[in-house]
Amino acid sequence: MIRLDEAQLLRSAGALADLLTDTVNGGASVGFLAPLDRAEALAWWEERAADVAAGRLAVWAAHDGDRVLGTVSLAFPAKPNSRHRAELVKLMVHRDARGRGLGRGLLTTAEGAAAEAGVTLLHLDTESGSPAERLYRSAGWTAIGSIPDYAASPDGELRPTTIYYKRVPATAPTR
Repeated sequence: MIRLDEAQLLRSAGALADLLTDTVNGGASVGFLAPLDRAEALAWWEERAADVAAGRLAVWAAHDGDRVLGTVSLAFPAKPNSRHRAELVKLMVHRDARGRGLGRGLLTTAEGAAAEAGVTLLHLDTESGSPAERLYRSAGWTAIGSIPDYAASPDGELRPTTIYYKRVPATAPTR
């Protein structure tokens, strides 16, 4: 897994778009409705480059040649009183690569990078009842509650979302 800088993200945008369309069109709720058009997915990833360049977003990708099999990101808040925390976003694994521990590896990478950045608290939200919940629970994340009808699934049905957090031991001063 490599952390992508702005240029690497832009070079990988097509492969990341393919991963995003596979994820959404496969039924995972990551903020988009199906069918997700590749051009829309590509534009979304390209728009993230500015956040990566500014340090507001860190993106990791697991490549297999030119293909991206998985990705995870950390979104860092800009507020001075929030610099101890980050949001884990867009953990995705291609359907062809699931069941091999890649999701766990991506999660571990993001948690380690958060600690190295001085982040002591991570949070995320995921569709309640989704396979992702098993991963988060088994990795020591704590569910704090569920919000009904929070987001539409890829097929447009309103679904509940569960909020999770995890404390991580900082290995560096807060960013």
